[in-house]
Amino acid sequence: MFLSQRRGMVRAMSPLNVTATRCEALFVSAIQDSDEPSPEQVRAAVLRAIRDYGARNCVARVAQEFGDHPDAAVARMRWARDEIQRAYSPRTRGWSTRTAPHPMAASALPPVKAA
Repeated sequence: MFLSQRRGMVRAMSPLNVTATRCEALFVSAIQDSDEPSPEQVRAAVLRAIRDYGARNCVARVAQEFGDHPDAAVARMRWARDEIQRAYSPRTRGWSTRTAPHPMAASALPPVKAA
């Protein structure tokens, strides 16, 4: 989760905000739907866009596109939402939002089978 500081308080960003930020970042990235990107390429494009523009500037660029080209922007946002859902889905092989299970939950998990 992302943390932000505001007036000395630390807040965690909700999953909805993280997903929205990812969609906006993919929307403003250079990657195109015609590229048929893999989940890895989508995640890399999201990170690159957030690094290059920042989350707030991604939102501003999305708003500008919706103002300038609303029909194209709707289609691109729909594509971005679908790709983000696919790229960050727990079912995406080899990727997880957690790098390791919580120590207290690890004992409840089934043993890992060798590949």
